[in-house]
Amino acid sequence: MHLNVIRIQNFRRLRDVTIDLNEDISIFVGANNSGKTSVSQALQLFLSSSREKFTIHDFSASSWPEIESFANAENGSELPEITIDLWFSVEASDLHRVIDLLPSLSWQGNYVGIRIALSPIDADATKSRFESAKTSALAALGEVDGEQGFAPFPKSLTDFLTTELKREYELRYYVLDNAKFDDNFKELADYTPLQIIPDKGSTGKSRSGKDIINSLIRVDFLQAQRHLSDTSGGSRNEELSRHLSRFYKRNLEKRSDDYEAMRALSESENLMNKHLEDVFSDTLDRLSNLGYPGLTNPGLKIMSDLNPSVLMSGQDGAQVHYVLDGGLTLPDKYNGLGFKNLIYMVVELLDLHNQWVDISENRPPLHLVFIEEPEAHLHTQLQQVFVNKVLDILIDEDAENYSSQLILTTHSAHILYERGFKPIRYFRREHTGSQQSTTVLNLSKFYTITEEPIRDFLERYLKLTHCDLFFADAAILVEGNVERLLTPLMIEKVAPELKTAYLTILEIGGAYGHRFQSLIEFLGITTLIITDLDSVQGLAPEAEPSVGIPVEENDLEVDEYEDIDEEEDGVPKKGSTCRVETLHAVTSNQTLIQWLPQQKTISDLLAASSESKIQSRSVQTPATVKVCYQNTVTITRGEDSLELAGRTLEEAFAFENLVWSQDISNKDLKLRVKSSDDPTLDLTAERLHKRIHSKNFKKTDFALALLTKNIDDWVVPSYIKEGLEWLNAELTVSPVISVAQENLTINQDEEE
Repeated sequence: MHLNVIRIQNFRRLRDVTIDLNEDISIFVGANNSGKTSVSQALQLFLSSSREKFTIHDFSASSWPEIESFANAENGSELPEITIDLWFSVEASDLHRVIDLLPSLSWQGNYVGIRIALSPIDADATKSRFESAKTSALAALGEVDGEQGFAPFPKSLTDFLTTELKREYELRYYVLDNAKFDDNFKELADYTPLQIIPDKGSTGKSRSGKDIINSLIRVDFLQAQRHLSDTSGGSRNEELSRHLSRFYKRNLEKRSDDYEAMRALSESENLMNKHLEDVFSDTLDRLSNLGYPGLTNPGLKIMSDLNPSVLMSGQDGAQVHYVLDGGLTLPDKYNGLGFKNLIYMVVELLDLHNQWVDISENRPPLHLVFIEEPEAHLHTQLQQVFVNKVLDILIDEDAENYSSQLILTTHSAHILYERGFKPIRYFRREHTGSQQSTTVLNLSKFYTITEEPIRDFLERYLKLTHCDLFFADAAILVEGNVERLLTPLMIEKVAPELKTAYLTILEIGGAYGHRFQSLIEFLGITTLIITDLDSVQGLAPEAEPSVGIPVEENDLEVDEYEDIDEEEDGVPKKGSTCRVETLHAVTSNQTLIQWLPQQKTISDLLAASSESKIQSRSVQTPATVKVCYQNTVTITRGEDSLELAGRTLEEAFAFENLVWSQDISNKDLKLRVKSSDDPTLDLTAERLHKRIHSKNFKKTDFALALLTKNIDDWVVPSYIKEGLEWLNAELTVSPVISVAQENLTINQDEEE
């Protein structure tokens, strides 16, 4: 049995989300304040079976107008409720455990569900008490002096519920019938679930909803280790040794400092060391599954420290020691924080696991553990080992009847690297006017619906680059290494506001950029594509394929370092590099052909409208995407001017910074061309093209040289400037919202 689906409604950012869980590990990812932590907090609140900890700020921002609509008696208005649906996948052997959740005797499904709702006890009575309280407050205050007068508590029904929620709302439990839900676990119209009401009559007592849920699942939470150190303080700051020795310190007796005591302590120390070795041997063995101590790291040994002065001070009991070669041992504070934190987390997990295993009566068959950001204080290798081996240390002797599930929230690309697409649940932030909400996407579905070549390419790419696409506010897909190096500098010049956003810059190349289309659209992430025209020799118009005939991806791909003078019988070969102005030139850039603006000829690309370069957000394609590539610009030198377009970034940069790039002081850019014969602008452009696309030109050297220049001396190519300004506008749109809504949003965002 395992928890298959969680659906949460009206809880903070989670207006209505359905989350599919894997049987073993599910990984929650997303940008900051996307609602990942809110899922764990919703489970904590609902499974605590207490309404005391809920506050009005736990309601989604969109629910607040509903509260006031009810107060104003608007037609069809109701007080909102917060709900969580838990769907369990059960086998025939589990039926005796879930008998209370079977919706009917004819049930033959694989899922049983229970809903927990924070609902108004009596909405009409709540409204009456609010109106009475408001009337009494106004009467006690006396006449309110017009619009400038002071409005006492409660100013509104929402204001009333900020203090009275625990008295006006209660937790209710319902049995859910899977036959009345669609494939996304959303109930069909006019379906009303059956409320679980314990029978306390003389014929017997049926179980309450709280008893049922507690008999099925135990949920524990391991918070992020952000403050673990050797200093004294709160529970997260205490030494690992103190954590392990707390039990023993409570039972030790102070003794006088004499020889008899010292001999007794010595004997006790030997016995205690043997005892500690037996007690912790299994835990230390399980640590070895995580690769610790490894080849060069010291081993672990738990040793007593029964020193009379220490015992009398009551500060230390048992200590963790690190075993070096030759038997030398050192106290735990002499090891690195990364390994200490790994050990700490393993001990905590085993402690939670053992508490579940040790339940002697009505032990829940399922143990769900939330682990928040395990990467805190763990370096890359430890993160990867941890996520691969963590289930191996939670071993249950009766695995047939009992199982563990893990949910990890993370911002670590290294953890995703190890687990691949399937366990990822992506939390996508949604903004509709003043409302903020979240949609949760199951990447295993993307894995299923995506064709194998593209799916495998994306998965390999993400592994090779440790992609942080899943944690960003927006993505910039760039042509190559030069754009990746220079884009941050160009952002600083033309759109410095973007420096405050969480951007990921991915180097994807024009030949492969379109392969990201399905993933970008699935995630719905705002994306700017900075790419090149990549003009190559095409066919004469009469020989070109007709519209609608697919272009083979590799037909026009060329090596950008290929010599452009490659000819056959004096005629340039089809597909060889050429200037943008070449007659019948086409692009080899598959992103421009297959994604945006879906044009092949250079003339059509240069004539493409701004609208054709933008993919607007819609139900079918929730991502907003813009492509920018070289456009026609006017280059000037003295009194001469000429309209040209660069084939690549380097050409476009040279054209738009022509005088500066040709100055002798900037020769390290490698853009200077022969000028002793006083060439025309067109000849200069021809020479620039040949230099940049020759085998001797190193693009990365150009980028590194530009990084050393004064940022104020050169201008950003106009096509990149346009794209960055568009992205800045997309990310800085801030809706006007009321102070109350803003406070609520801030409160909910702080909880992620």
